[in-house]
Amino acid sequence: MSTRVRGFTLIELLVALFIAAIMFAMGYGAINQALNSRNSIKEQQAALLELQNTMRILEQDFVQLTPRPVRQPVGDEPAQPALQGSPPADSSFSGPGQSSSLSTTPFATQPGTLSLNSSLTQSATPPIVALTRAGWANPAGLQRPGLQRVAYYLENGTLRRENWSVLDPTLASTTVKRELLKHVKSFTLRYLDVNHTWQNQWPPLTSTVLVGPAMELTLRERPLAVEITLDSEDWGKIVRIIEIAG
Repeated sequence: MSTRVRGFTLIELLVALFIAAIMFAMGYGAINQALNSRNSIKEQQAALLELQNTMRILEQDFVQLTPRPVRQPVGDEPAQPALQGSPPADSSFSGPGQSSSLSTTPFATQPGTLSLNSSLTQSATPPIVALTRAGWANPAGLQRPGLQRVAYYLENGTLRRENWSVLDPTLASTTVKRELLKHVKSFTLRYLDVNHTWQNQWPPLTSTVLVGPAMELTLRERPLAVEITLDSEDWGKIVRIIEIAG
């Protein structure tokens, strides 16, 4: 007596294939979601690292602020202060396609005088802040000083740092540009003077015109601390106070 072997019917095969397809679809969805989450986390990590690097570079520049003025690009007097910052209201970014706009009131034109109601530069796009810092590493042993002149700009929502290859640049000098942070809505600074009063620009505003030794002291004057307020689309408003050494 022979035993008859019974196989699967077509309907049973279709049901099995349907169940397998559902399982594969669920597995693919889970894997795709995991990959998307991974990419999102990597983007957030990269953005956070970018923010951390920006704050680290700002802190290094201000901590190593040195009282060394630099000459004007055209060689006129007076020199540019060791630290010069514009009012914070002029350094905000309003939206796409718009850049920061700073006033360009020039230095006093009389030799040996300095009007503190002045701008950083007479160029079309002045920096928000410019300063002379120490500690410029020179591993190659090049013929240059250990001091460096740097400036920060905010254009089209991007915070940019520029530094000159020479300490006293001329009109022909070029800068090394580095974009630090994108999607920045505003970047403002305040400066704590010797009277423990926060100033919106540096050197502080004054109605007098300084001459001689007083001008030299003003050019070399440094605040006690700098308050940095950075408002970005990704991280909101971040406030950091940096103490100035010396």
